[in-house]
Amino acid sequence: MTRRPVAPALAALALAFSAALALTGCVPGATPSSTPTASATPTATSTAAAEAKLIPGGTAAQNLPFFDQVNKATLAANPEAKGRDFIDALVAAGFTKADMQVTVDTTTIGLKANSIQFSVKMGDTCLIGQNGADAGGYNSMVTPVLSTGACLIGQTRAIDW
Repeated sequence: MTRRPVAPALAALALAFSAALALTGCVPGATPSSTPTASATPTATSTAAAEAKLIPGGTAAQNLPFFDQVNKATLAANPEAKGRDFIDALVAAGFTKADMQVTVDTTTIGLKANSIQFSVKMGDTCLIGQNGADAGGYNSMVTPVLSTGACLIGQTRAIDW
């Protein structure tokens, strides 16, 4: 009985199968199974950012895109925005002032603070924004409410305007 090598036959079959798969997409009238995402991504991202809206009763995570949109617009209008500027813009956008906190804009000796923080409490979570040199510009995050019931640690100023 003569033994025939199986490996060369399997290799030829595998090559033929992969060639058939490669040519499947070259059939006239065939439509691609997916579209390139490189050109679609910037458009989708900018559209989503432009459509961010406040979700009343929503979570902090759900409202983070809108929070960021409002704060970035505040900075675009005034790169030297202070705490009150952020609070006023957030209130105008629909966030509840009673749920907000903000740190002071100046140090105890009257110098400009290296960064300011501001927050909006939403249920058991917080939207926290920070802007300034120490923060490397504007940053934000969602955090749980502190055990004190507040969002920010340390001394904050009264929002009495």
